[in-house]
Amino acid sequence: MDACIFRIPYLSHLPSTKSNFLSPNLFRSSRYCSYNPFKLDTSKRNDISFDEAAYEAERLRLDAKARESMATEADETLGNGNDDDDPKAWKWVIRKRIWDLMEAKNIAQFPRPVHHRIPNFVGAPTAANKLSRLDVFLKADCVKVNPDTPQKQVRFLTLNGGKKLLTPQPRLRTGFFSVLESNALNPSTINEACTSVGVAKYGKPIGLDEKIKVDLIVIGSVAVDPKTGARLGKGEGFAELEYGMLRYMGAIDDSTPIVTSVHDEQLVDDIPVEKLLIHDVPVDIICTPTQIIFTNTSIPKPQGIYWDKLSPQKLRQVKILRELKAIIEKETGQKLPTGPSEKLPPTAQRRQKR
Repeated sequence: MDACIFRIPYLSHLPSTKSNFLSPNLFRSSRYCSYNPFKLDTSKRNDISFDEAAYEAERLRLDAKARESMATEADETLGNGNDDDDPKAWKWVIRKRIWDLMEAKNIAQFPRPVHHRIPNFVGAPTAANKLSRLDVFLKADCVKVNPDTPQKQVRFLTLNGGKKLLTPQPRLRTGFFSVLESNALNPSTINEACTSVGVAKYGKPIGLDEKIKVDLIVIGSVAVDPKTGARLGKGEGFAELEYGMLRYMGAIDDSTPIVTSVHDEQLVDDIPVEKLLIHDVPVDIICTPTQIIFTNTSIPKPQGIYWDKLSPQKLRQVKILRELKAIIEKETGQKLPTGPSEKLPPTAQRRQKR
């Protein structure tokens, strides 16, 4: 299922008054910086007992449910055998082919099977090392890296290189992004800080009002076309959501490089660019264990958040989107549009506290 990003230009028809104008700096005004539901008081973090085992067990449980739900959706979509019934069916065909191939050729690594994951591949650390020698990486002060296993070495090299690491909460379940700074870590904790548990222990949660500039985005992929830069993720759409929200914050723009690291067998030539959706994120550079590819992509990058594509289910699933929607609607006095319904994994649905 491809969750979606939704753009602010939808609001361009509103009266062009100062009160209705939504700039990327909206959340940096004093009016909005006073409240941030995703910032935690970290001053007493050392006094809090963090149950690593419980955290990891719950994360794995939720991930397993999400993959099970995605597998059901993929089977139903592929079983229809008609792209007209589901215009995204072709994506599942390519994803399944790559997942099957990686398992058959034994180029997949733990966690396995790689189906319905950003696949961890043989040679992932080598691809990460190639990525770390790119000029765009060497010059970057802040790097956003996805939380998946094959990019763990990229996260390590980011922190070990003295850079700021921005990484999303898994499936945006508990918040938005966490920032880790190398000067707050030591050699014995950097490795742990590159894991989901480590991010929860050592990361500083941030909100949409954070003043941050991201110099480089590293994104995981299931398949990518080296000639066009077209990319497919695992099908949940969170990479697109993350990109759109960073774009809305003013943390990135069209010039921010997007890099992916994959196995050579994940390179494909049959992603139809004309069928990509407006929120699909292309890549500028591909790093594999054997090569570095500059795609010179001409695919437009998403410009922000596309609310008319966002399903009610996804909105209910991701708290930060609801907060953002409420703030925008209050500021403009206009209701934002809602996208079509979709079936989502039950895992990321947060239980309401009573």
